[in-house]
Amino acid sequence: MSGFFNSSIGRKYAMALSAFFLIIFLVIHLAVNITSVFSEDLFNQLSHFMGTNPLIQFGLQPILIIGVVFHFVMGFVLEIKNKGARNIKYFKNNGAANSTWMSRNMIYSGLVILAFLVLHFIDFWIPELNTKYVQGDMSGLLGDGEGFRYFEELQHKFVNPARVGAYVVAFILLALHLLHGFTSAFQSVGATMGRRKVMQNIGKAYSILIPLGFIVVALFHHFNH
Repeated sequence: MSGFFNSSIGRKYAMALSAFFLIIFLVIHLAVNITSVFSEDLFNQLSHFMGTNPLIQFGLQPILIIGVVFHFVMGFVLEIKNKGARNIKYFKNNGAANSTWMSRNMIYSGLVILAFLVLHFIDFWIPELNTKYVQGDMSGLLGDGEGFRYFEELQHKFVNPARVGAYVVAFILLALHLLHGFTSAFQSVGATMGRRKVMQNIGKAYSILIPLGFIVVALFHHFNH
């Protein structure tokens, strides 16, 4: 296994697999969040199910955390390795001519997204853990017992315009990150052979629509809280 991660191909393959996992997670996460725009009750029900289901909480959630950490760590490792290769004197590379702006700045967009994830955890994940596992309240109900709390808490998080602005900027950078990362992940596992143009178009659609969906949710609740 160590030999696999020590090889350039192995590291890229592992990076691609973690990217696939996160790509799927983003779709599921948006599918739940976007319901808050159309139906408060449906969003509350889905959120309660996701937040109390043992398989999700103790099975999929730890895998997600590990996947996120692994993806960012592997990204930094690949960046360091690539910089080392570029610094070899006999290797001359004109980055601007041979690569896109997104591909040359994946590390920076990744760092901003990582900072956003920390904010997102502080906003949602840590308070949720505190409510359920420290206070011991698994009911999901408001303090007065009148209905679920998830929709109200979501709206409350998007009252502050500075926080909403941070979310919007983070998702714009996520879009730029995905514009290169989506196709790159499929290319790393050889899935673009003979259909590169198709995969690029799918990647562009995904990279725009998924971040845009999250931005719509944030703006909707900011202006309708």
